[in-house]
Amino acid sequence: MAVEFVKENWSNTINEVIIGATKSEGGTRSSVIKVGGQSTLPYLFDEGNIPNPPIIAQEIWDINPTDWPDVLKEPFGNVLAKPVEWAKKCAKDFKAELICLRIQGAHPDFGNNSAEKSAEIVKEILKATSLPLIILGCGDVEKDNVVLPQCAEVAKGESCLIGCATQDNYKTLAASCLADGHNLIAESPIDINIAKQLNILITDMGLAQDKIVINPTIGALGYGLEYAYSIMERGRLAALSGDKMLSMPYICFVGYEAWRAKEAKAEAKEFPEWGPEKVRGPAWEIVTATALLQAGADILVMRHPKAIEEVQKTINNLMEIK
Repeated sequence: MAVEFVKENWSNTINEVIIGATKSEGGTRSSVIKVGGQSTLPYLFDEGNIPNPPIIAQEIWDINPTDWPDVLKEPFGNVLAKPVEWAKKCAKDFKAELICLRIQGAHPDFGNNSAEKSAEIVKEILKATSLPLIILGCGDVEKDNVVLPQCAEVAKGESCLIGCATQDNYKTLAASCLADGHNLIAESPIDINIAKQLNILITDMGLAQDKIVINPTIGALGYGLEYAYSIMERGRLAALSGDKMLSMPYICFVGYEAWRAKEAKAEAKEFPEWGPEKVRGPAWEIVTATALLQAGADILVMRHPKAIEEVQKTINNLMEIK
């Protein structure tokens, strides 16, 4: 007896968000990145359309990340204290398609750089590389409200992705994105209801739904990954079933979470039974990223070049299974 394949008929599509603007679109980028647009669950090509593959953004900082373990610093050589050179290395040596700049130096505990200095770094990176850009604040809400609007202003017309907007600072960042033509990351603490409410508040200010990307906040392998997975899955099911206020692509900060894990960064001499950290660290990032791809991640912000290389292979393989 023939077996009939049962297909879901979803009523909604995930919004397509475009990061970057070429000269013809008023920017200076050599290409644009499109994320979202799918009308089915991850990699179920028989049930709907998946026009855009997940994209990996390579994370760089505006200051030397002194808290990174040596195994993570090693691939970047002497450029870690030079954000412009770091961005160029990612573009040239590691073939990055998207750069994610974290303005960590603006944090009161990491240099307390001025908004003017932070904005100048953004301007220099935009001149040095033609890749689309994600601009992240330092995580201090008060400082981000001052720094990120200036960064958005110097990048006007480039259609960057700015973040992260929370319930405490979404008004300032949404206004900046509206004024300067950028996209916005809406961050919620692993809570589908807060994610939806924040998207409602942002769109009420006039920012279009297709200018918003959800940061659901995730945990790394062994640190809440399965719970983050379930929240992302619930959100995507709701979106495809018709919930417009959850129909935004996902961004996941894989590198940030994976390299916080003790198992990723502990030296082998401390735990010899765990194996060499040169293998273990990137592997922790790879496994975290791969799981999140299955949960519906559209943008993975990653750190180690080897981990990025392996996850990109996985993405390529998944997109070929049709």
